[in-house]
Amino acid sequence: MIVDAIAVLLGSALLLRFWMQAIRVRPPSSVAQFTFQLSDWLVRPLRRIVPGVGGYDWASLIGAFLIVLAATSILFFAGWPWPAVALMAFQRFLEWILYGFMALLVIEAIFSWVNPHAPLAPFVRALNEPLLRPIRRVVPLVGNLDLSLLVALILLQIAQLLLGMAFAGR
Repeated sequence: MIVDAIAVLLGSALLLRFWMQAIRVRPPSSVAQFTFQLSDWLVRPLRRIVPGVGGYDWASLIGAFLIVLAATSILFFAGWPWPAVALMAFQRFLEWILYGFMALLVIEAIFSWVNPHAPLAPFVRALNEPLLRPIRRVVPLVGNLDLSLLVALILLQIAQLLLGMAFAGR
């Protein structure tokens, strides 16, 4: 459980680092410092092997998967074969991505209710914008109420359910 908690923290920092770079969002200095200090030990050596291609920080994404694989490799010592461990790691990696997007949406909802002018609110809004923009084109405002956050959460939960069903037969 402790290993999994540490893995989630490191993996989340790496996925956040990848997402910030992919959508070109400049984080507040406190978030940048936390994210980079937590993940530089893995990203810098990986960049020597895996360069950024297409404007994406692939080293951060691969680093997140390696963290998931390391945390999941405990199953190998419990008698699971390597292919099953790798498949389970891939499933958990995709789940972490979905949970990360859900967490960002929930944080944005909390900011909108509690303090929409909080210092981190514009940053979180910018992180969610690529997810919400296509939904906002389809889902109209209902009485000045933006339901795109709710629709995005439901769609992410459906994706999570489909992911679970896809990997259920392993």
